[in-house]
Amino acid sequence: MKIKRTEMEREIIGRDHIPVHQSGGETDAIERVACESYIQAIELYQIGKSRLADVNRWGEMSNIPLSSFKLFDSSGRSCDRTVAEGDYIRIDIPGPGTSIGKGYDWVHVEAVFSEVDFDEDVFTLRVRPSSHPLDPEGKTAHFLTSKATSTFQIKRVKNVVYAEEHARNESPNMETGNGLDNFRNALVGTAAKIGLSYPQWKSLVKGLLKAEV
Repeated sequence: MKIKRTEMEREIIGRDHIPVHQSGGETDAIERVACESYIQAIELYQIGKSRLADVNRWGEMSNIPLSSFKLFDSSGRSCDRTVAEGDYIRIDIPGPGTSIGKGYDWVHVEAVFSEVDFDEDVFTLRVRPSSHPLDPEGKTAHFLTSKATSTFQIKRVKNVVYAEEHARNESPNMETGNGLDNFRNALVGTAAKIGLSYPQWKSLVKGLLKAEV
């Protein structure tokens, strides 16, 4: 028989979806909305879940759109649908991009799944820096190494809904094989490592739960 968890234990649903932090930078961006009823919380959870899965609209959902995002399938073709495991996300951040990423940073969608337990739910989307989907050499086309992860979650615990982003193991990618790309990654990756990417993710998680988009 499954034992019901305490209130403190409830709030960590989905915690095991987040990779263990071992080195480099680590940040957590969290937004919380307390609803008046379970029904309202379930509705907001479903809205937040749909918004998180709609990667192509992340930029417009953000209160402060610092970057733009575009979804690509596993074959490198742009697509207009909800995200799935095996997809790629192209990220356009302010400033010059990398040559190996054809002017952009890229991440691979390594996990998309949900968990339901009693009166709580969590939807998780986890990405990792990757190569350009059409790069035969497979070199990481991102300012962070492939050890880094970003885990996005929408959670509901009773009548409280959370939107979260958890960054782990962030270190600059200095192994692109291109001097200019390495220099650019050193600057951008170090900024991310010390938390300067936090405003982007805080803006997104707030947008996922705001009343209207």
